[in-house]
Amino acid sequence: MMKRRELLRGAGLAAVATGLAACTPREQGAAAGVSAERLQWKMVTSWPTNFPGLGTGAAKLAEMITTATGGRLTVKVYGAGELVPAFEVFDAVSRGTAEMGHSAAYYWKGKAAAAPFFCAVPFGLNAQEMNGWLYSGGGLELWRELYAPFGLVPFPAGNTGVQMAGWFRKPLESLADLKGLKMRIPGLGGEVMARVGAAPVNVPGGEIFSALQSGAIDAAEWVGPYNDLAFGLHRAAKNCYYPGWQEPGPTLECMINRAAFEALPADLKAIVEACCRALNDAMLAEYTARNQQALDALVREHGVQLRQLPDDVMLALRKASDKVLEEVAASDPMARRALDSMRAFQAQAKAWHAVSEEAYYATRG
Repeated sequence: MMKRRELLRGAGLAAVATGLAACTPREQGAAAGVSAERLQWKMVTSWPTNFPGLGTGAAKLAEMITTATGGRLTVKVYGAGELVPAFEVFDAVSRGTAEMGHSAAYYWKGKAAAAPFFCAVPFGLNAQEMNGWLYSGGGLELWRELYAPFGLVPFPAGNTGVQMAGWFRKPLESLADLKGLKMRIPGLGGEVMARVGAAPVNVPGGEIFSALQSGAIDAAEWVGPYNDLAFGLHRAAKNCYYPGWQEPGPTLECMINRAAFEALPADLKAIVEACCRALNDAMLAEYTARNQQALDALVREHGVQLRQLPDDVMLALRKASDKVLEEVAASDPMARRALDSMRAFQAQAKAWHAVSEEAYYATRG
């Protein structure tokens, strides 16, 4: 009797499979409870096409989504300037010119004062802490609330880890050397630099080298050794400073047009979110693996002078950062909520890391 039941069950499954095989892809999808409609999306980015880490990360995200959906949702990537300029990604996705964008939230502080808090805060959260805050500490909910009026849904989609403080054409000996210094530095870090006497400017990544080489700017922060070597910044300046106080754990974003996202069936929504999270992990792993290799090449092969920021500079930057953050929070209710939430999480993470990460580093030597 058991064999008879198994035979009948097998015959029934075979009949279903045969019937589905005879259906069109759309009919097969309907039978399985999912949509078989094929969609084509555009992704615009703030990075040069195929630029290591950032540009290739956007390309990887598009490839993962296309593959994981079996081609039901294909994504074509447009690098900075190919469809829209680097700093127009937010508007392009908001108005539906493209369904997706890959960028960094601190570029949009002119549109929403709280936006930089979801990318990088001076002396703030590192990559591990940013992921904790966003995924499990309420940060992502605040971020989505912030972007909702613009018709956007944000997802964490990459992190470079702690960056470098920047490249300087001349050595930085003391705080006095920052007076009048023209430096490419975006976000809240730029506002802090202005408070200590520098003149911050925002230049797209693809234009940094030429601006630094020509003397249009005196210094520039970009990312870290992996990206800076690829851009050839060592050919325009030889003094590379650390630590990256301005971007201790910069989260990159995948922003999606809300109408386009909500039109997706449930399974495609889940796939898009899973792919963004996968890229968020993969990019940090890539930078962790590549940065020291690139730094070794910069110092040993290209004569770069690796220098630590002077103590008086670090002290001034810390004091200015506290003032800038408080002023931004006082000027905007969402910025206030974001800063308070982040600071509470940072205090919690600091207490735990004192007996975990930091204690282990000290033990490991």
